[in-house]
Parts: sequence; C-alpha cells; structure tokens
Amino acid sequence: MQRAGSIFDGRASAATNGLHRIAIQGERGSNSHMAALEMLGDVEVAPCSVSAEVIDAVLMERVDAAVLPIENSLHGSVAEHYDLFLTHPVRIDAESLLRIRHNLIAAPGVKLEEIRTVLSHPVALSQCRKFLANFQQASPIPFYDTAGSVKHLMEQNLRDAAGIAPELAAQEYGAEVLLTGIEDHAQNITRFHLLRRGADARPQGLAPANKLTVAFAVEHRPGTLVSALERLRDVGVDLTRIESRPVPGRPWEYVFYVELRYSAEAMAERVVPVLQPHCKLVKELGRYAAA
Repeated sequence: MQRAGSIFDGRASAATNGLHRIAIQGERGSNSHMAALEMLGDVEVAPCSVSAEVIDAVLMERVDAAVLPIENSLHGSVAEHYDLFLTHPVRIDAESLLRIRHNLIAAPGVKLEEIRTVLSHPVALSQCRKFLANFQQASPIPFYDTAGSVKHLMEQNLRDAAGIAPELAAQEYGAEVLLTGIEDHAQNITRFHLLRRGADARPQGLAPANKLTVAFAVEHRPGTLVSALERLRDVGVDLTRIESRPVPGRPWEYVFYVELRYSAEAMAERVVPVLQPHCKLVKELGRYAAA
C-alpha cells in the first residue's frame, strides 16, 4: 500500500527504483527516519552521526540515497546542508513536509512524577519551552539527538529521566509515551530533501518537477545581485525563497541559494544560462515536485 505523503505515484515505489537503503542524520526513530518512511515507504535507514557522513555514504555508494532536513517552519534553514549540497556532486530529487510532534518518552513503568531530567536535542527542547517551564520537577538537558535520548535512557535503564522524541523512537527502543504533543506550536513543520548522486538517473514515477534549486555567486560590487535576480524575472520563474551563505575564506562575499517555481520545463532550462554571464559561480542543485 502506498503511504500517505509518498513521493511516488501508484505505479512506482522506492523499491522498484532501487532505493532500499537510505542514509539519515540521527538515530533510528528520529524525525529524519520518519521522513524517510513517509517519502519512500518501507526502506532500511542507515543512521549517521553528522550530515557530512550522510553525504559521504551517498557518494561512496554505501546507501542508495539520503533524506536530510533543509528547513523548519519555526527555526528556519539548516545552513550546513546548503553548504554540503554546493560542494559535493549530489542532486535533490524530491522534497516532502513532515509535521513535527514532540512526545515525552520514558522507560516502561516509569511514572510522570518520577521524572527529574528531560533529555533531547537543543532544538526540540526550545520547541517545548512552555511545557518545560511548567514541568518544574525536571531539568532539561541538551542531548545529541531526539531519538538518541530515548535510546540512551533505555540502554542505561534510567528510571528518573525522559526524552523528548517522536513516537517512532518509543517503538524502536521499547519505551513508553508518557505525554503526547508537548510542542509549543502546532504548525511545526520540517521540509526534507531526497538526495542522490548527481550522476544517477532520476527515479521513475516521481511527480513532474515544477521547482528548481540553484546556487550562484556574484561579483562583490554594487548591483550584481539585482542584475542576477532581474534575469530570473525575465525567464518568468517564481522566486519562492532566497538564502545567503558566506564564502569560506572570502569575508563579506556570499553564495545565494534560490528556490524557483516554474510552469514549463523550458523555463527551467533557461535559468542557468541566463545567470552564467552575470555570476562567477552557478550550480543547479536539483529539480523536483514542490511539496
């Protein structure tokens, strides 16, 4: 059965496209794990400690693809991932949206009143500030990963600690959910990208692409960014997002990442050629269906 949110149509699947093993940053049971399942169905995930390890796993063909977050509706972009996309031969093939739900999770049999510490990733802790402010019996402690906090308390048999993590983490490690939906904002959504090697064929059965991500750098002089954006306007694409990142070793110079919506493939084909005369760097990062 096709999962809700799958990026494939009813005639295709991740399995039929050779996508069996998917790298994620974080532990099993994390939001990235959930995003991979929502996008691709029943795939094997390969947990990685850091995002650079995820990219390396893709390029060294230890996995078939990767799923990485690029933006959260509350905390903004994951800047590190833009840098990795630019400097490595990977390609964005799809995107999806995942509603983030934070849950208080503990070892089986542990009661709420026994909790004295709450572990989770710093971002998750910050997204549950109201709950933590009222839950004064326990002290929040930053941890390297949401699901990792649940894995840790189960491995160490901690009876006075809980983790903030997705419900999937409780299932993965045999823990129990004490409280659900403790996040401050219901509209907490993370956008994820499916990444593959740049030389790989695009999977069959994906929805037609109508969105394009491009990175470009302009000369450090007045008017160059305006000129580049005017060329995009002339093509007729819809600029939906722009992000800037500093160029390492070149203070006050930036690479701009833009996301563009288009209604015809011919428009997408024109983007890089119209930018090249006005930019010292242009790289197309991928074409995909907007989530």
